[in-house]
Amino acid sequence: MLQIIVILAVFVALIIPTGKYLYHIAAGQHTAADPVFDRLDNAVYRVCGIDKKEMNWKQYAAAMLATNAIMVFIGYLILRLQSLPVLNPNGIGGMEPSLSFNTIISFITNTNLQHYSGESGLSYFSQMMVITFMMFTSAATGFSVAMAFTRGLAGKARSVGNFYVDLIRITTRVLLPLSLLVGLILVSQGVPQNLSANVTVHTIEGKMQDIAMGPIAALESIKHLGTNGGGFLGANSCTPFENPNILTNMVEMLSMMLLPGSCVIAFGHMVRDNRLEKKNKKENLIGSEAKPIFAVMSILFIIGFIVCFAAESAGNPLLEKAGLSQSMGNMEGKEVRFGIAQSSLFTTVTTAFTTGTVDNMHDTLTPLGGAVPLMNMMLNVVFGGKGVGLMNMILYAILAVFICGLMIGRTPEYLGKKIEGKEMKLTALGIIIHPLLILAFSALAVALQSGLAGITNPGHHGLTQVLYEYASSAANNGSGFEGLADNTYFWNITTGLVMFFGRYLSIIIQLAIAGSLMAKQSVSESIGTLKTDTRTFTISLLMVVIIIAALTFFPAVILGPVAEHLTLWN
Repeated sequence: MLQIIVILAVFVALIIPTGKYLYHIAAGQHTAADPVFDRLDNAVYRVCGIDKKEMNWKQYAAAMLATNAIMVFIGYLILRLQSLPVLNPNGIGGMEPSLSFNTIISFITNTNLQHYSGESGLSYFSQMMVITFMMFTSAATGFSVAMAFTRGLAGKARSVGNFYVDLIRITTRVLLPLSLLVGLILVSQGVPQNLSANVTVHTIEGKMQDIAMGPIAALESIKHLGTNGGGFLGANSCTPFENPNILTNMVEMLSMMLLPGSCVIAFGHMVRDNRLEKKNKKENLIGSEAKPIFAVMSILFIIGFIVCFAAESAGNPLLEKAGLSQSMGNMEGKEVRFGIAQSSLFTTVTTAFTTGTVDNMHDTLTPLGGAVPLMNMMLNVVFGGKGVGLMNMILYAILAVFICGLMIGRTPEYLGKKIEGKEMKLTALGIIIHPLLILAFSALAVALQSGLAGITNPGHHGLTQVLYEYASSAANNGSGFEGLADNTYFWNITTGLVMFFGRYLSIIIQLAIAGSLMAKQSVSESIGTLKTDTRTFTISLLMVVIIIAALTFFPAVILGPVAEHLTLWN
């Protein structure tokens, strides 16, 4: 348990300076590293012919979509033609069309859902030029949109920025340096980084076994820092080649947590009230408006971890009846080197921060233990991926302001801007899209034979498998209840559509809200203004998130993990 406390303490200590650094990058302010990075960025601008003029929200969204579309087209071709003898020492064949579609949509949307096994499904060229490359660009895209969204809310600029400039600055100044640092740490602990073919060895049992090789450490570092989650190997971070020991497990968790947490701090600095900050210098740590958002995210995260840890520690009563000791808890599907505590925290972190990497098999979690990652993805506001959780939580903050404004009889205001009909319609649409995708496609899967064919464990657990797959896709998480037989035309196409709409519809709506608020004049604060940096608003925001989620997902969760828990224990 001491390890858990240390990880959380280090997380809080790291995100404060990192968030301030992200704020300087997003606001175009001076940093100590500018003499080096300015030259690098300017070289990229010249080579790519980038015009650094400011954009409105529509131009920003169009640039983002066009850039992503080009990468999708090139990446799809590489996957289909990867059988060519280019960095393909293991002779991997080309990927079939539906799986190529699913994979390319998965990685461009920062989901990294894998319906293939990495070591046998991709050449090294594909791993580097498609998978690793898109882990950088999709993460940078999410951060760029989050900062553009925040600029619109702050209303301190005439535009939401320039997408190309944001994309390049976050890549060169944050993702590349941090990935190099984390990659070196992983290599020092034994994670492979080479271009050698797989090695065949004699085991101590006298049999033959293939040992996977390849540029694993490079992918592993950005996979966690960019909250991507796709593994070089099929078993992901359960394997010693991706995650050798407790130290690397802790490094990988902190890597997942660092930038999403820092985005909240950066938001606080970007929208802060300068007059208030001067009066109370403590506010400079995170910014007053970021406190309720960070508090609600932290409360939901801690509750999730406690439930998951308690459920897994309680063990499996069926195994206990079979004569297996459950004194260590439910160790099915878990690595002995990590145990219950580290596995429970990793499970909570990877779904709260919408990464998707796993150090244990989620399909073997107890029903309530499995309900925690499922709910984290259904909520999609518990820190989330880089920028995603922040933007989704702000939608709930706008909704909370609207509801509270109705209760006190005032026009709702957020960050000095009036929230009117247009913003509320867009906010409601942005909140509804996520559960609509999950529940509608889950209903389709259990209504069609092609969907039912993928369920390997019928009953309540089978429904949970389906819900988990679409929740993971819609939340751009990528983890899965791997008992689902998902590499079929039905699952490849439907999850691909959910990933696509879950990513881009939300982004466009959120940018539209930012553009609408940016165009409005700031209103003066009065005695009747609802303050959004107080404990009262924090509680209101928490209740709105819980109530909306409960009303939306409660029936599905009852039929899935809750019913399975009652069956198991009774």
